Amino acid sequence: MLRDAALNELVERAVGGDKAAFSRIVRSMMKPVVALTYRMTQDRESAIDLAQDAFVAAWENLRSFRGEGKFESWLFAIASKKTLNFLKQKAVRRSEDLYEDEIELTAEGNPETELETKSLREEVLAFVKLLPPRQRLAFNLRFYQQMPFDEIARVTGAAVGTVKTNYREAVRKLRDFALRKGWR
Repeated sequence: MLRDAALNELVERAVGGDKAAFSRIVRSMMKPVVALTYRMTQDRESAIDLAQDAFVAAWENLRSFRGEGKFESWLFAIASKKTLNFLKQKAVRRSEDLYEDEIELTAEGNPETELETKSLREEVLAFVKLLPPRQRLAFNLRFYQQMPFDEIARVTGAAVGTVKTNYREAVRKLRDFALRKGWR
């Protein structure tokens, strides 16, 4: 991903109509946007479609970006809204794990440990899929994107307190799930 200064320069150029600058933004931001939409939908094709839709909407509305917050937050807000709308309209289908490459195995080549790690990751992903959409979104933005709560609030359009409540409730449910599974 581009550094803030480089991204800001590209955004300025793109706002001025520079399609090549926006193309560089897309190449830089596609993976994190797809990761977010995938974590929400658990469906690779839908995640890619939603990410592409988010970039199209971003291009069409680029002049409305005022630079008051981070561009990434603005883009994640677009992707989040599109994903939440998608989840309301359609049941989520199971698909392959798009971001397996993103999560490094800690097993260091031990097949038994790698199998346990993969199994644990799959169980966590299946659990997160069961969370209500707003809790799932808050959890994904906080845990995977490591966004501060105030930025998540801007992305989701919710109050900071609501975001914190959604995140804490998701974490509480994950802890309960882990205890039931006997995880340490």
